[in-house]
Amino acid sequence: MAADSESVIPWRSSPAVRVGLSLGIATGLYGISFGALSIAAGLTFWQTQALSALMFTGGSQFAFIGVLSGGGGGAAALGAASLLGVRNTVYGMTMNALLRPQAWRKLIAAQVTIDESNAAASAQPTFLERKRGFWVAGVSVFLLWNLFTAVGALLGDAVGDPGQWGLDGAAVAAFLGLLWPRLREREPLAVAVVCGVVTAICIPLVPSGIPVLVAAVVALAWGLIGARSARKKARS
Repeated sequence: MAADSESVIPWRSSPAVRVGLSLGIATGLYGISFGALSIAAGLTFWQTQALSALMFTGGSQFAFIGVLSGGGGGAAALGAASLLGVRNTVYGMTMNALLRPQAWRKLIAAQVTIDESNAAASAQPTFLERKRGFWVAGVSVFLLWNLFTAVGALLGDAVGDPGQWGLDGAAVAAFLGLLWPRLREREPLAVAVVCGVVTAICIPLVPSGIPVLVAAVVALAWGLIGARSARKKARS
């Protein structure tokens, strides 16, 4: 079978392994920013590490500290992070059907199911390469992200007053850095614009942290409506 022939490709020559490692290094290094920004938002070193180890989804983590930096409470920050993390549920269902992990591997797979591992797996043509891409990307991002989060947190402690270095506004810039590569198509760009307008309208009307929640709900509703429309078209 075609999928079985992929087993002859050595590990070192595997395209999926190269892609996974590249994603792991690039994304892991970005953890320095999160660590420093988390300290600037008022979290301790160990709270920062717990967020990276347990929440482990960059967009949600930056949303969490972004709300805190803006003066929002813990509930609003957690709500914004949770809504942004909903996409990982979709990734999980996709990867479970694609890779079919068994027993204890399923628990580890759930933890490392993120944008990067999903992308590394989905881009591969065979079952073996999909598995390699998923696990190499997921595990390498997890290890390096947590390592460099610690580095960034330690650097953040040494910086002192975040306002003097511009770190008080850097969470927004970092989040935009994560978002920008995903705005190459019309629909994601339209969602971003609509959510930005909704956030701007809500800022003077509701407490800090709530505008992000409202925008996240708008994005979720957009996604659900789009999925329902796609199902109807598929049936017709």
